[in-house]
Amino acid sequence: MNSIPETNFSELATLDWREKDFSYAQLKAHLPRPAVNSQTAAEAVGQIIEDVRARGMQALKDLALRFDHVELEHTRVAQAELDRALDELDPLVRRALEESISRAREFAGAQVPQDAVVGYSNGGSVTQRWVPVRRVGLYVPGGLAVYPSSVIMNTVPAQAAGVQSLALASPPQKEFGGLPHPTILAAAKLLGITEVHAMGGAQAVAAFAYGVDVPQDPRGGIEPVDVISGPGNVFVATAKRLVKGVVGIDAEAGPTEIAILADDSANPGFVAADMISQAEHDANAAAVLVTTSPHLAERVRVELVAQVAATKHTERVREALSGSQSAIILVNDIAQGIDVCNAYAAEHLEIMTADSEADAGRITAAGAIFVGDFAPVSLGDYCAGSNHVLPTSGTALHASGLNVNTFLKAIQVINYDKAALGDVAAHVINLANAEDLPAHGDAVAIRNAL
Repeated sequence: MNSIPETNFSELATLDWREKDFSYAQLKAHLPRPAVNSQTAAEAVGQIIEDVRARGMQALKDLALRFDHVELEHTRVAQAELDRALDELDPLVRRALEESISRAREFAGAQVPQDAVVGYSNGGSVTQRWVPVRRVGLYVPGGLAVYPSSVIMNTVPAQAAGVQSLALASPPQKEFGGLPHPTILAAAKLLGITEVHAMGGAQAVAAFAYGVDVPQDPRGGIEPVDVISGPGNVFVATAKRLVKGVVGIDAEAGPTEIAILADDSANPGFVAADMISQAEHDANAAAVLVTTSPHLAERVRVELVAQVAATKHTERVREALSGSQSAIILVNDIAQGIDVCNAYAAEHLEIMTADSEADAGRITAAGAIFVGDFAPVSLGDYCAGSNHVLPTSGTALHASGLNVNTFLKAIQVINYDKAALGDVAAHVINLANAEDLPAHGDAVAIRNAL
């Protein structure tokens, strides 16, 4: 075995919990998290939302000039631009997108729930019927990277759910003449999306939530949606929170995160590469290694020295890994490690242990679980067939990743005839009286008397 060099990635903190006996509440309190507070953006975002509601398209134009430094005549992207973007797309990228779409469609199609019907005596029945929402607004961020994969991940489950009206928004880019990035446009075209808007940030969320009326323009305005989905920065997340209730939202996405549960059997090069893969998103990205092995932890630090230096976004990665949200956590055994991972509730959780499948089965809180050495998070980001829009900031304790159900409503249908009502009439009347709501009982009694 090669000797361990003296130098390692010392910026990554170590939390030694081998002698700790934390309660669940203490464990959650000590977990590394990014210091991000969306409340600081609430006032500014609230003003943007009100501006869009009051001034419509003119506000969107003014905000595009202010934030994106582009002059727009209209947010709507012409169909010819979508066609051109796909025609000029790198064939290798097109084939990769098509494969990603195919796999995502297969998995999403398998998620579509069946209606449930229960029959009771004398002809009574209750049905739960699944109905797609009318219209969805899909948000795809700009920023430090280009995300055609997010176009796929947001669109495919909505289409599988049967949503008939889809609109996509992505920030206008000065370098592309005020249009969204051409790869975003090409992905939209591949998926059959015809309504694409060059708008970003909180203003895009406001436009989707409340609509924009432009009766004089042949391109029309922006019809309100029923659900908004898609990740974004703190301003997008705050805007989604502020319009929740007016529309449904998928989640308030925070900085991306990866947790890795590993023992001595793990490959330190793989662990380091996967931590870097998420750290390159932005300086607030979190990378947490939970391990029973101090030796593995040291080997990972050594790997990080070389791999961080070699990666394209070295400074961004280094800042993320040295932040308070990233750490190596040493635990006594896998059982303690599982407890830590369940409390952390990672967006992405990798299991690299000697018994990875069994250990993965003991995880009860994670956006997505990646099992074994050959299922890195980046596979799920692009081409596993799973969805990469996942709960962050510990919300996987109660929330799920984006899926077909995000875009469906369950409607209950009650069908009782006179005989079926008669079977339970006395129970309804007695319960109504017990709640001091006698008119509820009377509504049954008047029918039962016929």
